[in-house]
Amino acid sequence: MNPETRAPAIWLITDNKPGHKNQLKGLGNRLRVLTGASIHWINAADYPVPLWRVLLGAAPVLDSSFPAPALIIAAGSGTHRLLLALRRLRKARTLVLMKPAFPLAWVDAAIIPAHDNVKASRKTLITEGVINAVTPMAKLTSKPEALILAGGPSPHFDWDDDAVLSQITNLIARYPEWRWTISDSRRTPAALTRRLSELQSPKVTLVHHANTHDNWLNHQLAASRAVWVSPDSISMVCEAATSGVPTGLLDLPARGGSRVARGVNRLVEQGLVSLWNEHSQVMYEDAERHAQLWEADRAARWLINRFANLSQRANKETAH
Repeated sequence: MNPETRAPAIWLITDNKPGHKNQLKGLGNRLRVLTGASIHWINAADYPVPLWRVLLGAAPVLDSSFPAPALIIAAGSGTHRLLLALRRLRKARTLVLMKPAFPLAWVDAAIIPAHDNVKASRKTLITEGVINAVTPMAKLTSKPEALILAGGPSPHFDWDDDAVLSQITNLIARYPEWRWTISDSRRTPAALTRRLSELQSPKVTLVHHANTHDNWLNHQLAASRAVWVSPDSISMVCEAATSGVPTGLLDLPARGGSRVARGVNRLVEQGLVSLWNEHSQVMYEDAERHAQLWEADRAARWLINRFANLSQRANKETAH
């Protein structure tokens, strides 16, 4: 194969935290589709990096099976030392997801959510919410199937088991013709999960998060006509909004000064998600007028336009 037409290799450096891994997966998937890139995962924990390597940009010895990268992407503070140690690799570009604690001048590009209050620049793309691995639905189901995603206590909203349970039971009672699937999360208090399990009936199913798989949410969103999410997780809210399924937020008081609450509010202002008191709009929304969000795709195209070494084999989808 002519080296000039070889598909790029992309390294994804992970700390294995689900939220960070999901961002890498979403962006990596789009770059693979748009450029034919090969994707290679690197666990940062496998390569401890001393400070001197970070300061000098001196790469540690990695697994020899990894091809030379065109782009190295890292998400999570636990990956930053390895990313910076690799920044001088020949012909490799470096990208950090989310606002880092180090100067942005140390990497070639950054993709940062708007709620982190960083200005856009030639090397910084600002996204609405966080990148995720959900693909927007081409067409929504016509079946009255609704999904509820319950989170838990966080630094950004005042969590209240009673309020969350009350809103969920209200939805089920208000829309009795709908079929409901409820999922908890790792942060959901055990007491609330027990109370949610008591709601189960022929029309209501509770799925414990431990019983889901990597693609469960994608599959469940594809089967849903409406989705309700507690606002404490910006990742969960963005995943629901990206799917294109009409999305509503359970009502919890935001804590003052929270950047996550600020990010959720931006999604509301842009019509990407709806508030609790707009429940009829969520349940009966005309999907054709629903605002669209697909930041993984927008970020991938921005990178392809920015870095020539990514577009060597960009396929026809890039032009869409």
